Amino acid sequence: MNRAQDFLGRLGRSWGWIIAQFGLTLVVILLGLGWTRLPEKHAWQVALELLVPLLLAISFLELEAGTMRALAGDDGRRVKLVWGAMALLAWVALFIAAWAVLDWCDDKIPEWAGYLNSRASAETRATLFTFEHIQKWLTFVEWVLRWIAVPGKLIPYAMASAQWGWRVPWRRVMRLLLDWRWWPAVIAAALAGVLLPGHFFAGLPHGTVTHQVWAIGFKLTGAYLLGVASWVLLLAWAAVLLAPAAPRNEDGGEETGAMVPVVAGPRGEDAVRLPLPESGDDAGGKA
Repeated sequence: MNRAQDFLGRLGRSWGWIIAQFGLTLVVILLGLGWTRLPEKHAWQVALELLVPLLLAISFLELEAGTMRALAGDDGRRVKLVWGAMALLAWVALFIAAWAVLDWCDDKIPEWAGYLNSRASAETRATLFTFEHIQKWLTFVEWVLRWIAVPGKLIPYAMASAQWGWRVPWRRVMRLLLDWRWWPAVIAAALAGVLLPGHFFAGLPHGTVTHQVWAIGFKLTGAYLLGVASWVLLLAWAAVLLAPAAPRNEDGGEETGAMVPVVAGPRGEDAVRLPLPESGDDAGGKA
Protein backbone atom coordinates (compact mmCIF):
# COMPACT_ATOMS: atom_id res chain seq x y z
CA MET A 1 0.00 0.00 0.00
CA ASN A 2 1.47 3.38 -0.99
CA ARG A 3 1.12 6.54 1.06
CA ALA A 4 -1.75 7.95 -1.00
CA GLN A 5 -3.81 4.81 -0.43
CA ASP A 6 -2.88 4.84 3.24
CA PHE A 7 -3.95 8.49 3.46
CA LEU A 8 -7.36 7.83 1.90
CA GLY A 9 -7.80 4.67 3.95
CA ARG A 10 -7.24 6.53 7.21
CA LEU A 11 -9.76 9.18 6.22
CA GLY A 12 -12.31 6.50 5.34
CA ARG A 13 -11.85 4.61 8.61
CA SER A 14 -12.16 7.81 10.65
CA TRP A 15 -15.28 9.26 9.02
CA GLY A 16 -17.15 9.40 12.35
CA TRP A 17 -14.52 11.54 14.04
CA ILE A 18 -14.13 13.67 10.92
CA ILE A 19 -17.86 14.45 10.95
CA ALA A 20 -17.52 15.24 14.65
CA GLN A 21 -14.72 17.67 13.82
CA PHE A 22 -16.98 19.65 11.52
CA GLY A 23 -20.02 19.49 13.83
CA LEU A 24 -18.68 19.60 17.38
CA THR A 25 -16.04 22.22 16.64
CA LEU A 26 -18.83 24.57 15.59
CA VAL A 27 -20.76 23.70 18.75
CA VAL A 28 -17.73 24.47 20.92
CA ILE A 29 -17.23 27.81 19.14
CA LEU A 30 -20.87 28.80 19.55
CA LEU A 31 -20.88 27.78 23.22
CA GLY A 32 -17.71 29.77 23.73
CA LEU A 33 -19.36 32.84 22.22
CA GLY A 34 -22.41 32.25 24.39
CA TRP A 35 -20.19 31.98 27.48
CA THR A 36 -19.00 35.57 26.91
CA ARG A 37 -22.64 36.70 27.18
CA LEU A 38 -23.37 35.06 30.52
CA PRO A 39 -24.54 37.51 33.20
CA GLU A 40 -22.96 37.60 36.67
CA LYS A 41 -25.86 38.70 38.84
CA HIS A 42 -26.34 35.48 40.83
CA ALA A 43 -24.06 32.90 42.40
CA TRP A 44 -25.21 30.13 40.06
CA GLN A 45 -24.40 32.33 37.08
CA VAL A 46 -20.88 32.92 38.41
CA ALA A 47 -20.46 29.17 38.98
CA LEU A 48 -21.73 28.47 35.47
CA GLU A 49 -19.29 31.00 34.07
CA LEU A 50 -16.44 29.12 35.75
CA LEU A 51 -17.73 25.67 34.77
CA VAL A 52 -18.42 26.28 31.08
CA PRO A 53 -14.77 26.99 30.06
CA LEU A 54 -13.67 23.81 31.84
CA LEU A 55 -16.28 21.71 30.04
CA LEU A 56 -15.42 23.30 26.70
CA ALA A 57 -11.71 22.63 27.23
CA ILE A 58 -12.38 18.98 28.11
CA SER A 59 -14.64 18.58 25.08
CA PHE A 60 -12.05 20.16 22.80
CA LEU A 61 -9.24 17.93 24.09
CA GLU A 62 -11.37 14.79 23.80
CA LEU A 63 -12.41 15.70 20.27
CA GLU A 64 -8.90 16.41 19.05
CA ALA A 65 -7.33 13.44 20.81
CA GLY A 66 -10.04 11.11 19.52
CA THR A 67 -9.59 12.36 15.94
CA MET A 68 -5.82 11.97 16.10
CA ARG A 69 -6.12 8.47 17.52
CA ALA A 70 -8.68 7.42 14.92
CA LEU A 71 -6.48 8.64 12.08
CA ALA A 72 -3.38 7.03 13.56
CA GLY A 73 -4.99 3.65 14.25
CA ASP A 74 -4.46 1.28 17.15
CA ASP A 75 -1.09 -0.46 17.27
CA GLY A 76 -1.90 -2.24 20.51
CA ARG A 77 0.31 0.03 22.62
CA ARG A 78 -1.71 3.22 22.85
CA VAL A 79 -3.06 4.57 26.12
CA LYS A 80 -6.67 5.30 27.03
CA LEU A 81 -8.38 8.30 25.49
CA VAL A 82 -8.44 10.26 28.74
CA TRP A 83 -4.66 9.92 29.19
CA GLY A 84 -4.06 10.82 25.58
CA ALA A 85 -6.16 13.95 26.01
CA MET A 86 -4.25 14.89 29.18
CA ALA A 87 -0.93 14.48 27.38
CA LEU A 88 -2.27 16.55 24.49
CA LEU A 89 -3.00 19.35 26.97
CA ALA A 90 0.74 19.93 27.46
CA TRP A 91 1.27 20.63 23.76
CA VAL A 92 -1.81 22.86 23.64
CA ALA A 93 -0.37 24.87 26.55
CA LEU A 94 2.95 25.15 24.72
CA PHE A 95 1.13 26.35 21.59
CA ILE A 96 -0.75 28.98 23.63
CA ALA A 97 2.54 30.18 25.13
CA ALA A 98 4.11 30.44 21.67
CA TRP A 99 0.99 32.28 20.44
CA ALA A 100 1.31 34.79 23.31
CA VAL A 101 4.96 35.43 22.44
CA LEU A 102 4.06 35.99 18.79
CA ASP A 103 1.28 38.38 19.84
CA TRP A 104 3.88 40.36 21.77
CA CYS A 105 6.15 40.36 18.72
CA ASP A 106 3.22 41.52 16.57
CA ASP A 107 2.76 44.55 18.81
CA LYS A 108 6.47 45.32 18.60
CA ILE A 109 6.71 45.16 14.80
CA PRO A 110 6.14 48.92 14.20
CA GLU A 111 8.76 49.74 16.83
CA TRP A 112 11.29 47.28 15.37
CA ALA A 113 10.59 48.48 11.85
CA GLY A 114 11.24 52.06 12.86
CA TYR A 115 14.50 51.13 14.59
CA LEU A 116 15.78 49.08 11.64
CA ASN A 117 14.80 51.86 9.26
CA SER A 118 16.74 54.39 11.33
CA ARG A 119 19.85 52.17 11.30
CA ALA A 120 19.90 51.92 7.50
CA SER A 121 21.86 54.32 5.31
CA ALA A 122 20.20 57.41 3.95
CA GLU A 123 20.02 55.97 0.42
CA THR A 124 18.58 52.55 1.32
CA ARG A 125 16.28 54.09 3.92
CA ALA A 126 14.38 55.84 1.15
CA THR A 127 14.40 52.96 -1.37
CA LEU A 128 14.82 49.42 -0.02
CA PHE A 129 14.73 49.53 3.77
CA THR A 130 11.76 51.83 4.08
CA PHE A 131 9.53 51.62 7.13
CA GLU A 132 6.73 50.08 5.09
CA HIS A 133 9.01 47.43 3.55
CA ILE A 134 10.55 46.41 6.86
CA GLN A 135 7.16 46.26 8.55
CA LYS A 136 5.84 44.07 5.75
CA TRP A 137 8.84 41.72 6.00
CA LEU A 138 8.56 41.38 9.76
CA THR A 139 4.82 40.76 9.48
CA PHE A 140 5.48 38.01 6.94
CA VAL A 141 8.06 36.38 9.23
CA GLU A 142 5.66 36.54 12.15
CA TRP A 143 2.89 34.95 10.04
CA VAL A 144 5.19 32.11 8.95
CA LEU A 145 6.19 31.44 12.56
CA ARG A 146 2.58 31.54 13.76
CA TRP A 147 0.90 29.41 11.10
CA ILE A 148 3.69 27.22 9.68
CA ALA A 149 6.71 26.83 11.97
CA VAL A 150 4.98 26.45 15.35
CA PRO A 151 2.10 24.19 14.20
CA GLY A 152 4.43 22.18 11.97
CA LYS A 153 6.67 21.35 14.92
CA LEU A 154 3.99 20.78 17.56
CA ILE A 155 1.43 18.72 15.60
CA PRO A 156 3.63 15.59 15.28
CA TYR A 157 4.36 15.61 19.02
CA ALA A 158 0.66 16.17 19.76
CA MET A 159 -0.26 13.24 17.50
CA ALA A 160 2.20 10.99 19.29
CA SER A 161 1.03 12.08 22.76
CA ALA A 162 -2.63 11.52 21.88
CA GLN A 163 -1.67 8.00 20.83
CA TRP A 164 0.94 6.92 23.38
CA GLY A 165 0.66 9.49 26.19
CA TRP A 166 4.01 10.50 27.65
CA ARG A 167 5.85 7.65 25.93
CA VAL A 168 6.61 9.72 22.85
CA PRO A 169 8.72 7.99 20.17
CA TRP A 170 11.13 10.89 19.81
CA ARG A 171 13.15 9.39 16.96
CA ARG A 172 10.06 8.68 14.89
CA VAL A 173 8.78 12.21 15.43
CA MET A 174 12.17 13.67 14.51
CA ARG A 175 12.17 11.62 11.29
CA LEU A 176 8.79 13.10 10.46
CA LEU A 177 10.01 16.65 11.11
CA LEU A 178 12.98 16.05 8.81
CA ASP A 179 10.83 14.46 6.11
CA TRP A 180 10.51 16.78 3.10
CA ARG A 181 6.94 15.57 2.52
CA TRP A 182 5.73 17.07 5.80
CA TRP A 183 6.47 20.76 5.42
CA PRO A 184 4.82 21.29 2.00
CA ALA A 185 1.66 19.85 3.55
CA VAL A 186 1.91 22.30 6.46
CA ILE A 187 2.38 25.20 4.05
CA ALA A 188 -0.57 24.07 1.92
CA ALA A 189 -2.78 23.76 5.02
CA ALA A 190 -1.79 27.25 6.19
CA LEU A 191 -2.50 28.76 2.78
CA ALA A 192 -5.85 26.99 2.34
CA GLY A 193 -7.06 27.19 5.92
CA VAL A 194 -5.77 30.61 7.01
CA LEU A 195 -4.57 32.82 4.17
CA LEU A 196 -7.34 32.06 1.66
CA PRO A 197 -10.25 32.58 4.11
CA GLY A 198 -8.66 35.87 5.14
CA HIS A 199 -9.15 37.17 1.60
CA PHE A 200 -12.90 36.49 1.87
CA PHE A 201 -13.28 39.53 4.10
CA ALA A 202 -10.75 41.81 2.40
CA GLY A 203 -13.20 43.65 0.14
CA LEU A 204 -15.60 46.39 1.15
CA PRO A 205 -19.25 45.33 1.65
CA HIS A 206 -21.71 46.42 -1.00
CA GLY A 207 -25.32 45.83 -1.98
CA THR A 208 -28.40 45.76 0.18
CA VAL A 209 -28.37 44.83 3.87
CA THR A 210 -29.90 41.44 3.10
CA HIS A 211 -27.30 40.80 0.45
CA GLN A 212 -24.49 41.72 2.86
CA VAL A 213 -25.89 39.42 5.56
CA TRP A 214 -26.05 36.49 3.14
CA ALA A 215 -22.57 37.28 1.83
CA ILE A 216 -21.11 37.31 5.32
CA GLY A 217 -22.86 34.04 6.12
CA PHE A 218 -21.43 32.34 3.04
CA LYS A 219 -17.98 33.75 3.76
CA LEU A 220 -18.04 32.52 7.36
CA THR A 221 -19.25 29.10 6.25
CA GLY A 222 -16.55 28.85 3.59
CA ALA A 223 -13.83 29.98 6.00
CA TYR A 224 -14.98 27.48 8.62
CA LEU A 225 -15.12 24.55 6.19
CA LEU A 226 -11.72 25.36 4.71
CA GLY A 227 -10.14 25.71 8.13
CA VAL A 228 -11.51 22.45 9.54
CA ALA A 229 -10.86 20.52 6.31
CA SER A 230 -7.25 21.72 6.19
CA TRP A 231 -6.79 20.71 9.83
CA VAL A 232 -8.23 17.22 9.34
CA LEU A 233 -6.24 16.56 6.16
CA LEU A 234 -3.03 17.70 7.82
CA LEU A 235 -3.66 15.38 10.78
CA ALA A 236 -4.28 12.48 8.41
CA TRP A 237 -1.04 13.16 6.56
CA ALA A 238 0.84 13.40 9.86
CA ALA A 239 -0.59 9.99 10.82
CA VAL A 240 0.66 8.54 7.52
CA LEU A 241 4.18 9.89 7.97
CA LEU A 242 4.27 8.97 11.66
CA ALA A 243 3.39 5.34 10.98
CA PRO A 244 6.33 2.90 10.83
CA ALA A 245 7.57 2.32 7.29
CA ALA A 246 6.93 -1.07 5.70
CA PRO A 247 10.03 -3.21 5.04
CA ARG A 248 11.50 -3.06 1.55
CA ASN A 249 12.38 -6.00 -0.65
CA GLU A 250 15.39 -6.29 -2.97
CA ASP A 251 13.57 -4.52 -5.81
CA GLY A 252 12.84 -1.49 -3.62
CA GLY A 253 9.12 -2.22 -3.25
CA GLU A 254 7.21 -2.88 -0.07
CA GLU A 255 7.05 -6.47 1.07
CA THR A 256 3.54 -7.87 1.07
CA GLY A 257 4.26 -10.62 3.56
CA ALA A 258 2.47 -13.31 1.50
CA MET A 259 2.20 -16.72 3.18
CA VAL A 260 3.06 -19.91 1.27
CA PRO A 261 1.36 -23.12 2.40
CA VAL A 262 3.75 -25.76 3.72
CA VAL A 263 2.20 -28.37 1.43
CA ALA A 264 2.99 -26.33 -1.67
CA GLY A 265 6.00 -27.49 -3.64
CA PRO A 266 7.12 -29.68 -6.50
CA ARG A 267 5.70 -33.14 -6.91
CA GLY A 268 7.00 -36.24 -8.65
CA GLU A 269 10.66 -36.51 -9.59
CA ASP A 270 11.48 -32.94 -8.43
CA ALA A 271 10.13 -33.58 -4.94
CA VAL A 272 12.61 -33.74 -2.06
CA ARG A 273 12.22 -36.71 0.25
CA LEU A 274 12.82 -35.85 3.89
CA PRO A 275 14.15 -38.62 6.20
CA LEU A 276 11.58 -40.08 8.54
CA PRO A 277 12.22 -39.81 12.29
CA GLU A 278 13.78 -42.90 13.81
CA SER A 279 11.52 -45.15 15.84
CA GLY A 280 11.99 -45.60 19.52
CA ASP A 281 13.36 -49.17 19.17
CA ASP A 282 15.94 -48.18 16.58
CA ALA A 283 17.00 -45.22 18.59
CA GLY A 284 17.38 -47.36 21.67
CA GLY A 285 19.35 -50.02 19.79
CA LYS A 286 21.78 -47.51 18.43
CA ALA A 287 22.19 -45.97 21.82
